[in-house]
Amino acid sequence: MRIDIVSIVPEILHSPFSHSIIQRAINKGLIEIHVHDLRKYGLGKRKNVDDYPYGGGSGMVIRIEPVYQCFYNLLSERNYDEKIFMTPDGKVFSQKYAQYLIDKKNIIILCGRYKGIDQRIREHLISKEISIGNYILSGGELAAAVIVESIVRLLPGVIQNQDSILTDSFQNESFIAPPIYTRPVVYKGWSVPKILLSGHHKKIKDWLNKKSMQFKRKLDS
Repeated sequence: MRIDIVSIVPEILHSPFSHSIIQRAINKGLIEIHVHDLRKYGLGKRKNVDDYPYGGGSGMVIRIEPVYQCFYNLLSERNYDEKIFMTPDGKVFSQKYAQYLIDKKNIIILCGRYKGIDQRIREHLISKEISIGNYILSGGELAAAVIVESIVRLLPGVIQNQDSILTDSFQNESFIAPPIYTRPVVYKGWSVPKILLSGHHKKIKDWLNKKSMQFKRKLDS
């Protein structure tokens, strides 16, 4: 899998992709991640990528020309299954969509900044608009990093214990992970539930399922 991320502040993404499971996946050759500086495609001596909005209003808008040129160069080298724009008014990202993306070979993610991007980019260059929640960030870089990690951890060979992934919350739509405990049994008077220490596998399973359903009802309410 290859993911190309387009940003005007690519430095933000250096750290998230240089540690933990994403770095392991890159080192194993399971994924390629390429971050592109949109300013390299900017206009004029100052490499401008933004301008004032037509019709007035506050804020600056990312222009279509640099985005088009960057996409044109990438698309001339390979086909892309999805061209994603990170935006708070997009479809909210989910575990189901992460599973959909792991079957793709090449993905572009465009990170917005300022007030937004020229609408023509959204209409003619983007195939999916994705949000990580109903709130505003200064740009799409951290949201893109969230998307990348959610994809990477699902790739076979990244996490050694694949059974652990199957018991994650949201791995199927009806499941929320139950509470988990480890040593010590008692800490500052706070105890692990006795049922988990009983060794009775059926009762433990029933208890975990009950807690999972309670969590799901709470989440749905």
